Amino acid sequence: MACLSFLPHILQASAYIILFISFILSSFSNPVQSQCKNRPVIFNFGDSNSDTGGLIAGLGYPINLPNGRTFFRRSTGRLSDGRLILDFLCQSVNTRFLSPYLDSVGSSFLNGANFAIAGSRLLPKYEPFALNIQVLQFLHFKGRSIELVSAGSGNLVGDEGFRNALFMIDIGQNDLADSFAKNLSYTEVVKMIPSFVTEIRNAIQVVYSQGGRKFWVHNTGPLGCLPQKLTLVQKVSCDLDPHGCLANYNSAAKLFNKGLRHLLQELRSEMKDATIVYVDIYAIKYDLIANSSSYGFSNPLMACCGYGGPPYNYRKGVTCGQHDYQVCSEGSEFISWDGVHYTEAANRVIASKILSMDYSTPRIGFDFFCH
Repeated sequence: MACLSFLPHILQASAYIILFISFILSSFSNPVQSQCKNRPVIFNFGDSNSDTGGLIAGLGYPINLPNGRTFFRRSTGRLSDGRLILDFLCQSVNTRFLSPYLDSVGSSFLNGANFAIAGSRLLPKYEPFALNIQVLQFLHFKGRSIELVSAGSGNLVGDEGFRNALFMIDIGQNDLADSFAKNLSYTEVVKMIPSFVTEIRNAIQVVYSQGGRKFWVHNTGPLGCLPQKLTLVQKVSCDLDPHGCLANYNSAAKLFNKGLRHLLQELRSEMKDATIVYVDIYAIKYDLIANSSSYGFSNPLMACCGYGGPPYNYRKGVTCGQHDYQVCSEGSEFISWDGVHYTEAANRVIASKILSMDYSTPRIGFDFFCH
């Protein structure tokens, strides 16, 4: 592991460096200030990167503390110590956090619903909770909501709300990860990418046929930088890029993103009355890892909550919040929460970058959907 010896030791930095880091962090301290007066209705489709409680609501899978410890002070079903990127984006337009579609207790769907479930994939399309299944759930939700609103219910989204809603998609990471986990070669994984991207096309086309005209699509992040992958994959130094990430995993992710970007360009020409925004999450997350010390983070490839200590603090079978896990002290500046998902501190920086519009194609701000 000599090639990982570059990991920064921020606590040994000079007072000037510490002050500089504090200044950088202060620029990301509040990414959710908003002048949004017409709060958008939002429907989100995805996996654990945006699951706000769907896994525990749908399958009863326990997600215990320390998940949720920093903001909610309790577990909410999010696989993080606090808020997700989706939560920060919702706050940026003055709307409540999205309730999981499957959560039947205490949920409000006036501002939309979250269909994302941890572990979800693009294929197979009829396996719960694939993107196709989530879209089918949305169609049922829409039909039933309009029916109840027509009958006098005032607690659901009506027809106009659905027409003006924003539809968010953040999925694909698990398809690439599972393909590699099946010991498929890099070439075999790459050959599957067009079929993955086609499922996103199908989902957008279905929603469009139902009147949806506003789409916000995240590409997939640097899969090869996840502590889980770095721990489980047998590797030699030449398999790693200059920042210690698995080069072939990241290359596959970039090819997926290239296909997704091309797809959305095609859809914009086909759906001229729709707004379709592509967000380069990969670039944001990779920059965060590659320049972690500039953002005030240490050990960018090491999980806060896991087992085994450096370099990755991840062990298969030891799940954060279940048993035998070790967790960093609250307030520690880690990027990775549990080896797969990001900490609230990292999600805050990522959300700030998203809101800057610098990573959006076309260059449209998230608050555009307040209008």
